[in-house]
Amino acid sequence: MKSQRRSILKRLFASLAGVTGLGAVAQAKTDATPEKEVFNVTTYQDVPLFSGSTKHGNLIFVAGKGYHKEGDIKVHTDEVLKELEAELKKAGSSMDKVLKVNVYLHDLNDYKGMNEVYKGRFGSKPPVRTTVAVYGGVPGDSLVEMDCIAYV
Repeated sequence: MKSQRRSILKRLFASLAGVTGLGAVAQAKTDATPEKEVFNVTTYQDVPLFSGSTKHGNLIFVAGKGYHKEGDIKVHTDEVLKELEAELKKAGSSMDKVLKVNVYLHDLNDYKGMNEVYKGRFGSKPPVRTTVAVYGGVPGDSLVEMDCIAYV
């Protein structure tokens, strides 16, 4: 008897919620989910492999950037940071809006040189950062690779 009353009450409240528009509000929240935007898609054998950056809502995720030419860690770091900045600008953000950076070093001995170029590049409120030396090295000829997360 009790469970029958609960079932009736549940159906009554559910129908009232639908009549008063609560169902429409819940549906509107689902429909408002922003689409993912991608920039600078890299393909492999004519199949999309990864994007240079992805934007979802007010967040931007920038793929790892490396520098695959001659130069020391300072040259490589400077070029990588320029690439990050360019990717952020394309997506509508900036270095000041970066929340998180991951730094992958080919050699941990380059930590000091990388820091000399890195410092100050993200404004007066720098992002959090993780720095690791990668076993086996960074892909390609880069001495450093960086990726980041920012907001618009």
